[in-house]
Amino acid sequence: MLTVHHLNESRSTRVLWLLNELELAHDIVKHERDAATRLAPESLKAVHPLGKAPILVDGETTLCESGAIMEYLLDQAPESTLRPQAGTPEYYRYLEWLHFAEGSLALPMITTLLMSMETRSGDQPMDGYIGKEVAVDLAYIDATLAEQEYFAGSEFTAADIMMTFLFEVAAKLGKLEQYHNIQKYLEKVQARPAYQAAKRHG
Repeated sequence: MLTVHHLNESRSTRVLWLLNELELAHDIVKHERDAATRLAPESLKAVHPLGKAPILVDGETTLCESGAIMEYLLDQAPESTLRPQAGTPEYYRYLEWLHFAEGSLALPMITTLLMSMETRSGDQPMDGYIGKEVAVDLAYIDATLAEQEYFAGSEFTAADIMMTFLFEVAAKLGKLEQYHNIQKYLEKVQARPAYQAAKRHG
């Protein structure tokens, strides 16, 4: 049985969403952030040395990193259309955006989120650089979504699941006001029943 160690308000929602899209049976073990520090609890370290979520356990296999877990789950459902056929143009677009989520967008977006959680006086040395990176990334994404419905093309894929978490962070930070294509896209994917089911778990 697939078991997901899920942390509230974290990337592990991606994994629950994909599991629901694939209709794969799974168990969920919930872990809660410390209300004061917002850090993950020590209970996760008993599952994986990094003590971070998501963590997937399947028999002798234990994986962290949401992107790696998603690839593993897609391997369990080879007939799924959530990963385009290898070698096609759609597959390489899928691959690009799957990695863009954590390789390009996550660092400036999560850094902005963390900075918003602390008391700061005036601009700091990296503020301009981080703000520029967020703006460049969001403008590129918005232009892409003006040309195609989903990140791999005309069909919803796991790359869309990877990207959505960071759009939710951006929305929380008030960074999406001028990016109307991203806003419309986010509303559309959040209406998916599998997404709604994943969010019910926190």
